Amino acid sequence: MSKVGVFFGTGYEEIEALAVVDLLRRENIETEMISVTGEMTVTGSHGIAVGMDKLIEEACFDSLDVIVLPGGMPGTKKLEACDELMKQVDAFVEKGKKVCAICAAPSILGHRGHLNGKKATAYPGFEDQLTGAEVLCVPAVTDGNIITGRGMGCAVEFGLAIVEALQGKEKREALEEKIIFMH
Repeated sequence: MSKVGVFFGTGYEEIEALAVVDLLRRENIETEMISVTGEMTVTGSHGIAVGMDKLIEEACFDSLDVIVLPGGMPGTKKLEACDELMKQVDAFVEKGKKVCAICAAPSILGHRGHLNGKKATAYPGFEDQLTGAEVLCVPAVTDGNIITGRGMGCAVEFGLAIVEALQGKEKREALEEKIIFMH
């Protein structure tokens, strides 16, 4: 059974983070909302405060199979400034574990050299920060252990891509039907 950590910094994009949490939990994929702020409540870029499951200091990265990095500003910068999270992102990529980022957050993977030779997407204007990637203008891209999403309007597609990576295409399609996902 897979376990996912979704990481929250002040100023995260609410829909990108919570749509993923919602979709994963609908599929009974254990998903923790983890704060990098030192606070158990984190406020998004549109003033929506959300209670977390734990602080990063309490996270057991060895038990996680997937790291999810929502976008938003300054949330993306807050995630990138978190040394422990960046250490773990590097370790996950090195081990071939899944790292998922949407909107501005794929820039973090580009800055760290994790997109070299990979296909990826990001929010318009961040493409030049996807160092080494073949940039695609599509809602979500899965390339090996890296999943990237374009932005808030693509959050459900991004979440579905994570479900598919963890549980297969049939589970994704069943979830699409259940949530009335329109292509």
